[in-house]
Amino acid sequence: MGRYSRTMPKRIIILGSTGSIGRSALEVVAARPNELKIVGLAARNRWEDLAQQAKQFAVPRIALADLTHLDAIKGALPPQTRVFAGNDGLVELVASTEADFVLAAIVGAAGLPPTLAAVERGLDVGLANKESLVVAGAILMPLARERGGALIPVDSEHSAVFQAMACGRAEEVRRIYLTTSGGPFRTWSRERIARAGLKEALNHPTWSMGPKITIDSATMMNKALEIIEAHHLFDVEVDQIEVLVHPESIVHSMVEFKDGSVIAQLGTPDMKTPIQYAMTFPRRVSGISEPLSWSKARSLSFEPPDMERFPALRLGFEAARMGGSAGAVLNAANEVAVQRFRDGRIAFGRISEIAEDVLQRHTRMAQPTLAELFEADAWARNEVDGCL
Repeated sequence: MGRYSRTMPKRIIILGSTGSIGRSALEVVAARPNELKIVGLAARNRWEDLAQQAKQFAVPRIALADLTHLDAIKGALPPQTRVFAGNDGLVELVASTEADFVLAAIVGAAGLPPTLAAVERGLDVGLANKESLVVAGAILMPLARERGGALIPVDSEHSAVFQAMACGRAEEVRRIYLTTSGGPFRTWSRERIARAGLKEALNHPTWSMGPKITIDSATMMNKALEIIEAHHLFDVEVDQIEVLVHPESIVHSMVEFKDGSVIAQLGTPDMKTPIQYAMTFPRRVSGISEPLSWSKARSLSFEPPDMERFPALRLGFEAARMGGSAGAVLNAANEVAVQRFRDGRIAFGRISEIAEDVLQRHTRMAQPTLAELFEADAWARNEVDGCL
């Protein structure tokens, strides 16, 4: 870090620019045009939104994974705009564009290849794609250290831990507490949760997110994946990670040090704050999120999670302890199961059950190569339909 000239804007690529994180990131950039400049945008299939963003920010290079709309987006953009196509195009955009920072915000395992390309180049990466570390944390983290780029977490929980850990050394950390709002089913019975409908699962009480992440919040699989991510990102043992239910979503996470001190990061539940922190790190600048107000009485509550009602949390701890290919399998099985639920093919309660079934069927590889991780991912996706 510290290699950027303050007289020149930081050059940024946003992977997943049409999703909720990407749109928030563009708001941050729009508020600081003299410091941040978009040089590349990428999306999976929302070509019209991508074209509009590219024109609004005069972006010279874009990538669209969905080849179906390639001609349409080319026709909607100025001829000088370079368009990369297909999944390989996402990687090519990152590999060939002069940039300082890549925001990795493509949901799911599909975000891993372009994220890996950024790490290989030694670029600083704002990691909003937790699946990259869940699938390949044992490969990405050593590579980032070798190539000299920083991995700066963008998830609000991991951003909070990242900030809190600046108050001490890694070896002084006793415990990390990842907070969760509890999602829309925090007070529901296990039986009622199992019968929840799609509209109910998408009704998050605090955060505004994309549908897949919102459903993961309802099952608490998002927190399960964050356990694995924290294990890799902060190089802590799995037994040093705990989850706390915090309905107010004000304390984004906490770090307990060996002397008993607990450092927490607080703020309004708005993703623009951790996005901006990652983009401007190591500096802090004026933000565009509504600041936290203490002008009226406010209470903050915490409670332990119920792993009987939310078994996905248990799976997160299990997969983190297993290591190797377990994270890739859990993530892939969950991605497919969530899609089956969205398609109306399975009940909500089956999502975690299917993920567990697939994980139990898997023969874990202790130190898989990247190719073997992709094979494990593909195997898990095919295995899901056998559990229906």
